[in-house]
Amino acid sequence: MNPPTDSLRWQALDTYFAQTLHLSDAQLDDALARARDAGLPAHEVAPNQAKLLQLFARMCGARRILEIGTLGGYSALCMARALPPGGELITLEADALRASVARETFRATGMSGCITLIEGDARETLAALARVGTAPFDMVFIDADKADNLVYLRLVMPLLRRGSVIVADNIARAGRLADAAAADDADVRGAHAFFTEAARDLRLDITALQTVGEKGWDGFALAVVTA
Repeated sequence: MNPPTDSLRWQALDTYFAQTLHLSDAQLDDALARARDAGLPAHEVAPNQAKLLQLFARMCGARRILEIGTLGGYSALCMARALPPGGELITLEADALRASVARETFRATGMSGCITLIEGDARETLAALARVGTAPFDMVFIDADKADNLVYLRLVMPLLRRGSVIVADNIARAGRLADAAAADDADVRGAHAFFTEAARDLRLDITALQTVGEKGWDGFALAVVTA
């Protein structure tokens, strides 16, 4: 692991980016405060990462976005801001408290009209979306329990189209992904399974990046559906 001084420098640079690039505002700050007041863990993406998701959505012209793992609604709120008029974001959350906090955030920000929160186990709600023949999603953000990343990948593929973008968060696991001693960790196994299948899937073009910052040492995978 890196020494604490590195962590402080990462945080300082993230703060610089957030302040210089105006990555936050009253609505986003309120969303984070609401989550903390409710006792939710600080597991949401950092402001610069949230902005990156928003830019991904803009770059691919997303009209329909799917999020797996809502937490307090921060990342959903950021991505929904990239939607054009008539666009829709569907976010899936299994935890009742987290879903309640997120709904309040969407209501308070006036985004309830374009964000739909479906409460329940994502493995079941994704299968239900496939059964009803929902329109394809242009972008999906996978940010739920990491042990099931491969399950989510398999379930979202029928909901996508050629050109759809997949972003999967928390895939570096502080470097443990490359550590043989961590092979028994469920989250590490989940990440390995995700990458192994994604690399073999001829329908996907994929890469991954490790990141450092206020959220520590982690990373994300980025894929495009090519067929």
